[in-house]
Amino acid sequence: MSNILEGAPTVRIEPSRGWISLRLSELWEYRELLYFLTWRDIKVRYKQTALGASWAIIQPLLTMVVFSLFFGKLAGVPSDDVPYPIFSYTALVPWTFFASGLNLSSNSLVQNSSLVTKVYFPRLAMPIASVLSVAVDFALAFLVLVAMMIYYGIAPSWAILWLPLFFLLAFVTSLGVGFWLSALNVTYRDVRYTLPFLVQLWLFLTPVAYPSSLLEEPWRTLLGINPMAGVVESFRWALLGTDTAPGSMIAVSALVALGILASGAFYFRRMERSFADVV
Repeated sequence: MSNILEGAPTVRIEPSRGWISLRLSELWEYRELLYFLTWRDIKVRYKQTALGASWAIIQPLLTMVVFSLFFGKLAGVPSDDVPYPIFSYTALVPWTFFASGLNLSSNSLVQNSSLVTKVYFPRLAMPIASVLSVAVDFALAFLVLVAMMIYYGIAPSWAILWLPLFFLLAFVTSLGVGFWLSALNVTYRDVRYTLPFLVQLWLFLTPVAYPSSLLEEPWRTLLGINPMAGVVESFRWALLGTDTAPGSMIAVSALVALGILASGAFYFRRMERSFADVV
C-alpha cells in the first residue's frame, strides 16, 4: 500500500496571488461538471411549480401585455411601423434572457455555498452554468415570437442570419455582469437586495418599451454603451425588418460587452481565493 502511495502524483491546492490568469483550460477539464450544473439548474428552477417551464413564456408575455396597454395604447409610443405587441415582445425575449441569467448567476455562489466550501472545482463554472440554463427559457419564449410573426404576417429577411451573434452578445453581457455581481455578492450581501432595482432601472434604460429611433445621432450610437440596447435593436432589425439597423450602435455594444466580460472574469478569479472562507 505504501509503495502505491509513493508513486501517486501529488496535487496541492493553494490560494492564488495577485492578478492571475483565467485558466480556461481548467474549465474544459471540468466540462462534464459544467454540463451537470447546467442541467441541475434547469430541473431545480421549475421544480414543484404548478405551471413548470410555462413561466418562461408567461413572464415576457404578460410584460408585453402591460407594455402594449400603457405604452402602446395610452402613451402612444411609436413602434417603428410594426404592431406594438410584437415590437415590444421581440425586445423582451432577449431582455428576459439577460435579466434571468443575471439574477441566477449573481446568486449562484451564495446559493451553493455548501458545494463551494467542500469541493474544489473552477468556480467560474457556477455563473456560467446559471446563464446557460436560461437558454432553454429563451428557446421557449422564442417559439412564441415565431408564432406571433406568423400571426402578424411578418417574414424575416436575410438579416436573421445575424441572430446567433446577437444572442451571443446578450449571453456575454449577462455573464460578464454576473461575474462581477456573483463575486461581490459573496462579500457584500447587499447585492441581492439592490439587484431587482438595478434590473428594473436597466430595463428602462434599454429601448424595450420604446424605439431607439427617438434619439438622434450621435446619441443613438452612444446608447450602445448599454450593451442590451444594441441587442434588442438588433433583434428587431433581424426579425421584424425595422429601418433602425444597429450599425455603429452594435459595434459599441459589442466592445462594451467584451470589456465587461473580460474584467468581470479577471475580478472573479482574483476574488476566488476568499470565496470558501467568506461564503
